[in-house]
Amino acid sequence: MNVRRHHISGMAVAAATALGIATLSACSSDSEAAANTDKFDVVASFYPMAFLAEQIGGDHVNVTSLTKPGQEPHDLEISAQQTAQLQETDAVLYLKDLQPAVDEAVAQADVKNKIDAATLTTLEDHGSTEHSHEGEEKPSEEAPSEEEEHALDPHIWLDPVKYSEVAQGVAKSFEKADPDNAADYKKNAAALVKKLGELNTSFATGLKNTDSKVFFTNHAAFSYLAERYGLTQEAISGLDPESEPSPARIKELQTEAKADGVTTVFYETLVSDKTAKTLAQDAGLKTDVLDPLEGITDKSKGDDYFQVMTSNLKALQTALGAK
Repeated sequence: MNVRRHHISGMAVAAATALGIATLSACSSDSEAAANTDKFDVVASFYPMAFLAEQIGGDHVNVTSLTKPGQEPHDLEISAQQTAQLQETDAVLYLKDLQPAVDEAVAQADVKNKIDAATLTTLEDHGSTEHSHEGEEKPSEEAPSEEEEHALDPHIWLDPVKYSEVAQGVAKSFEKADPDNAADYKKNAAALVKKLGELNTSFATGLKNTDSKVFFTNHAAFSYLAERYGLTQEAISGLDPESEPSPARIKELQTEAKADGVTTVFYETLVSDKTAKTLAQDAGLKTDVLDPLEGITDKSKGDDYFQVMTSNLKALQTALGAK
């Protein structure tokens, strides 16, 4: 997976040690707020993990996110303060292989409850973002690197069914780590799972009958969603939202648009929309937002996971010609 690797410098670790647990300011930003409260403290790696922790934990948890609102999570750098924060939290909830800097920080942190969402459901290797038409040969590709060839797709939160599986696993971890509030965690998780089930039904029903089954996205974040609802995602870039597509890939997408009746090129709010809009203009297509929900900002079409996913459903229905 072509994700830039960021590492915690020795200077940052030394600074974190020098800061000490007691010096963390209670008036710091939301993403770097002090842990060690009288609640069950959870540090989440980015929005989809923080949302789960908040929904399941309710009033019993204090949740902080390592990724600030509006920050592209793949590019996250871990600050000295966040490094120190990880040493004092009750639990850390993250998704391994999405944010290399987080993976390294969690590995170094002395946290009793390390909850890796990637272990709570089944991740898949979705391989190439391209597909062939009947009678066509598969487009020639350069041999993938060993890392790309074996990369597992981490975007599990965009499939309500997989996200529900993760929610249930997180709840069990909370129940075990904080048994005094286990009953509430179980109750909250059941309510969340029910809502995710209803969301899944809405997607399945809403996308069952459409004029087209193919949609274009800025990067390959929606493979699980496409697979779940019988659609085909064609991504301009791969799993890394900031990787640059080749001219050959752009040409292939222009041909694909005509062959599959594609009407819309989707872009997202946290990365540049330049390539998506250029492709749309050259191919005579519309543009719209399909939000990978890696963070909520004032540009998001909704205030939380469910609102934005509902907006995504409506955008897909419009683009695919839902009946």
